[in-house]
This record gives sequence, structure tokens and C-alpha cells, in this order.
Amino acid sequence: MHHQSSCSVKSDRVKGFEGTTSKATLLLPSDYYAISVKVQKTVFNYQSVLVFLDISFVIVSILLGVPITVLFIECLSALFPGKSETGKKEVQINRQKIAVLVPAHNESSGIGATIETLKPQLTERDRIIVIADNCTDETATIARELGATAIERKDTSLRGKGYALDYGLKFIAQKPPEVVVIVDADCIVEEGAIAKLAQLAGKSGKPVQANYLMEKPPQPKPKDLVSALAVTVKNVVRPSGLTKLGLPCVLGGTGMAFPWSAIGEVSLASGNLVEDMQLTVDLAIAGHPTLFCHDAKVTGRLPQQQEAAKQQRTRWEHGHLKTSFTQVPRLLKASFAQRRFDLLALALDFCVLPLSLLVMIWIAATAMAFVAGWWGITSIALVLLLMEGFLLLSSIVASWVKFGRADLPLLTLLSVPFYILWKIPLYLGFLIKPQTQWIRTQRDITETQDS
Repeated sequence: MHHQSSCSVKSDRVKGFEGTTSKATLLLPSDYYAISVKVQKTVFNYQSVLVFLDISFVIVSILLGVPITVLFIECLSALFPGKSETGKKEVQINRQKIAVLVPAHNESSGIGATIETLKPQLTERDRIIVIADNCTDETATIARELGATAIERKDTSLRGKGYALDYGLKFIAQKPPEVVVIVDADCIVEEGAIAKLAQLAGKSGKPVQANYLMEKPPQPKPKDLVSALAVTVKNVVRPSGLTKLGLPCVLGGTGMAFPWSAIGEVSLASGNLVEDMQLTVDLAIAGHPTLFCHDAKVTGRLPQQQEAAKQQRTRWEHGHLKTSFTQVPRLLKASFAQRRFDLLALALDFCVLPLSLLVMIWIAATAMAFVAGWWGITSIALVLLLMEGFLLLSSIVASWVKFGRADLPLLTLLSVPFYILWKIPLYLGFLIKPQTQWIRTQRDITETQDS
């Protein structure tokens, strides 16, 4: 009887698993244990994934908080008043002997205007040297007709502004000046700027960066206005804040002054897309951090043509990202080796990504943190990201209020999202195929007409 009953139970269990009977399935204690183990493993794996994601989001929010916090401190510091770097009266007596280097590649349409703004600011002891770099137009001829010294460089295998400047420095090394000033061929130098730059460079013995502004196109689009604000934050607001904190800034590529004793210690011969950033690092590590001179103004012009603007931005920002990735570790290493806080501050400044990219990454990280919240991940990362968003927004608004309100109407700020969308392909291009060769930005047709 007992044997038959046992067989009946086993038969019912088999039929129950096969779905061929309506009788209840009977589970042995060992079955309950196996199910319990499987449930515990599933819960453990799920919790492990949540913990991993939680930690990952917190790490991302902390890493993103570094450049945002640095940007906020720089922009906030720029709001406070500061003293003039050069004083009200310019020193003309016993002024340093100056050589102005103007690198130029096919700049016949604008080189004349640049030279005309430089000549009244120089004395008989000073020189303007135009480096006609691989030119196929009349750049050198126009420069000579206006009284400047023009030297021509022909080497298509080594292209880039760095090689042109190195060529110019070797030329003036025969009779070196006390101060070297570098101005781009498409820039307008405000009256008195050369004297202010030379005075501060000579007095401090350090490189000096002018207040580099960008003139809007004659018929600016909302994108152009937002771009001008972004350039203002980079070239004016952040250097001003660093100066208030007593820290060095980054060279801007034009409107730069160097004591001969400093510029002679480094090599400029490179094809780096942003040779100014590389030069900033080389000089700072060598003991010559850059000062900012807000009183000396140099103005460039944003290209109006869509393709030219995209080309210029691609060169700037691909070069910026690549140089930051390679030079931040170098700055950190030198900071600890030399025990210098200014190098650490410069490394942190290099960590600040281009403004639109920083906003882009913050939006993406915050959106993912919101979505992750529905899966039970803690809100620590989301809280941190929201705080960082407040700092980021405050930095942009504060910069606009003090430095951009006159040129950028409030309603134009609504076009910021479209400006960010316009730059998405630019950053995707950096991941897929980053630009590595220097390409001259095409000038607008209006430039030729104006000149």
C-alpha cells in the first residue's frame, strides 16, 4: 500500500509539471530550498547592479562637478572690482624695445588694417615683422608698402601658426628686442594696447595676455550672439576672475606679450591646433605663468559664413580638448614636483571644457540620473547634479549680466539650446575623426569690401 501511494504521488508530480492534470503540484522540501536560493541570487544580483550604478553615477557627478565648480569660482571672482594692471599713465620714456610679430597666411584682405592700427603705437626703436607663411597672395607686398618688415616662409610640409612664429623668432634673434608682442593678421589692436602689454611684461618679467574680444558680424544671427558670449566667458570673464584670485591665465593666441628672456626658453615650432595653450603650459612650467591685462584690448571678428564658423570652431575646440587631455597630467605632475599651487590652478582651469560641451554633458548626465531614479537608485547623484546645474546657470547668467548684457539681448539667450544642437556634430567629430591639421579659417567677403 505504501509503495503504491508513493508511486501515485510521483506520477501526479510528473503530470503536474507536464500540464496534463489539474491536480495541485506537490513540492518536496528540497524544491523549496532550491527556489529560495535562486530568489536570493536574483535579489543579490539586482542589488549589486543597483549599487554599481549608484556608485557610477556619484563618481560621474563628482567628476563633472570639478570643471563646473572651477568655472563658477572664476566667473564669481570676475564680478568683484579690481585695480588696473598698468595704471592710468602709460610709460613712454625708457620704454622697452618692442618687436611685433604678425603671422599671416593669405591675409592680403586684412593685413593692411592690422598694420595701420599698430604703427601709431610704436616708436622708432620698435619693429613690425609680418611672417608671410606659405602665402600665395600679396600679403608680403602689402606689408612692405606699409612700412613693415615682411619675411616669407615656404614649407608646405610643416604647416601651422607655431612654425610661423618660430620662424619669426629666429629672424629677430639676431637683434633681439626686450619684449615680443604677437598679434594675428586679422585683429585690430586698440590704441595704447601695445604700450600697456609691453609695460606689464617688462615690469613683471612674465607673459601677458590682452583682453581678446570678438566683434560680431555686420548682420549677426542669434547663433553668432551666443557664440560671442561663449568667447567672452573664455577670453574675458575667466581670465579676469583668475587675476582677482592672483592666479595665472591661459594665452589667447593674439594680443600676447613676452619678455625676450622668457620666450627664448621655449620652442614654438609645432603643428598644435591651439599653440597658445601649449605655450601657456611650457612657459608656466618653466617659471613664467601668464598674467592678464584687461586694459589692453585686441579685437577679432567672428566669421559670418556658416562653413567658416564651423571650421574655426572645430579647430579651436578639437585642439582645446586634445591639448587638455595631454597637458593636464603634465601640469599636475609639475605642480607636485615643484610644489606650486599656480600650476595646480592652471591644471584645474584646463579641466573646464568648452561651455557648450559642459552644458551638453550636464544635461545628459542629469537626464540619465532622473531615469535611473525610477529603478531604485539613490538620489545622491541627482542632488549633486542639480546643485552643479545651479552653479553652471549662475556662472552663465552672472557673466551675461556684467559682460554681455549690452551686446546680447535677454531673449537671445533662448537660442542657446539651438546653438548647443549646432555643435553636437562638432563634438561627435572629435570622437570619430578629430582634426589634427591646421586649416586657415576662410574670411568673410565683407572683410574684403571693408578693407
